[in-house]
Amino acid sequence: MNNMPLGQYVPGNTLIHRLDPRVKLILVIFYMITLFMIDNLLLYIPLFIFVYLVVKLANLSFLNILKSLKSIIFILLFTTVIHIFSTPGREVASIWKLTITYEGIQRALYIGIRLIMLVIGTSYLTLTTSTTKLTDGLEEIMSPLKVIGFPAHELAMMISIALRFIPTLFDEANKIRKAQLARGAEFDSGNVLKKAKAMIPLLVPLFINSFRRASELATAMEARGYKGSEGRTRLNPLVMNRVDWLVLIGTIILFIALIVIGKII
Repeated sequence: MNNMPLGQYVPGNTLIHRLDPRVKLILVIFYMITLFMIDNLLLYIPLFIFVYLVVKLANLSFLNILKSLKSIIFILLFTTVIHIFSTPGREVASIWKLTITYEGIQRALYIGIRLIMLVIGTSYLTLTTSTTKLTDGLEEIMSPLKVIGFPAHELAMMISIALRFIPTLFDEANKIRKAQLARGAEFDSGNVLKKAKAMIPLLVPLFINSFRRASELATAMEARGYKGSEGRTRLNPLVMNRVDWLVLIGTIILFIALIVIGKII
C-alpha cells in the first residue's frame, strides 16, 4: 500500500511538471503503443534510458518508482509462468506434463519487461500532474467526441476522482487493517480459504467508507452548484507553448523511429 504511486501527486516546478497535461497524456498513449510494438530486446534499452531521464528531469525518486513494482509482482509472475508453459516451440525442459520451450521463455521475458516498463513509464503522469490538470487534459482530448453525444467532461471527472481517491483508500485500508490486528485478527495465517475469509472484516468497512465518501462528495458538489460541463469555464485555460510542441513532436518522432527500427531489424 505504501509503495503504490498511482494517484499520488508530487508538487514541483520542473520541466515535466510544467508540461501541458494533454502532451503528457498523448505521450503516455504513444509510449504504451511503442512498448507493445517493439519485438527486439535491444530497443528496450533506449526506451528505458528515455524513461529514466524523464523521471530524473521530474526530480522524482527512481528507486521509489521501482519499489512500486511490488504491487504487480503476482500479475508479473502469473503472466510469465503462463507464457513459459503455454507457448509452443522448441523444447528446453519438461516438468511432469508441462513443457518449457525456448519461445515460451522469450515471450515471458518480453511480457515481463513490458509490464515493468509500463508501470515505471506511466507512473510519472499522476506523479507530476495534479488532479485538476489531469481532468482538464482528459476532457480536452476527448472533447471532439462531444459532437456524437460522448460525455467527455463526466468521464474525465470520474477518472480523475478515482485516481484522486486511490491513495486515500489505501490509507483507510491500512488503518482498518491495523485496527483489526489490534483486535486479534490474523490475515497471514492459515490456508487460502482462511486468508480470504479473514479479509472480510477488512473489506466490509472499506466498502462502507468508500460509499460514504462518494455520497459526501456528491452532496458537496451539488451544494456548490456543480452541473457538469454545461456553462462551465476554467480559471486557467490550457494553452500549449513552444516547449510543449517541441517535446510532443520530438518524443513522437523518437517513438516512431524505435517502432520502424524494430520492424526493419
